[in-house]
Amino acid sequence: MADPITAIYVQENDDWTITVSGRGKTLTGRAPGIIAARDSVDQLVDKLGPDAKESTVVHLLNGSALEFTSAYMTARLTRPEPAPLEVPQSSDSAEESAEETDSDPADQASHVPAQKSDEAPVVKPKNKASRRPKAKLTADIGDALSKSSALPAASGTVTVAGGQVSSASA
Repeated sequence: MADPITAIYVQENDDWTITVSGRGKTLTGRAPGIIAARDSVDQLVDKLGPDAKESTVVHLLNGSALEFTSAYMTARLTRPEPAPLEVPQSSDSAEESAEETDSDPADQASHVPAQKSDEAPVVKPKNKASRRPKAKLTADIGDALSKSSALPAASGTVTVAGGQVSSASA
């Protein structure tokens, strides 16, 4: 069975010191971050011997493999802050901006060009109170209910023809 190799990580400001021990040897190295330190451990393990590649490497931070894994995965999964977006200026706009910085701020407001709108003006909908009703109610709902309850229940068919309703009972 292969002996385990131990990699111990110690943080010193932004740099990391690594100590790899196994196979009767101890090697040390430095790296600028935990990800680079982890890569350096792989290189130091290769220096321990040809059969060291098949050995298990235990990575420890403050004596804990869990703490190392947490710090390493946090560094791997954290997105770097994006660089500020810089918009390149054309030579014409660079000259104009240089002229504007030399002039009085009160004059700059008068040099603002008028904005043209290619869109049609927005029409606001009318208030509901000012709209005419779309249809008038011609019958009282109470009348419809009283008429439907007065109709006898018929067994048979009901036909509608030419606006007239007729029923045939058996």
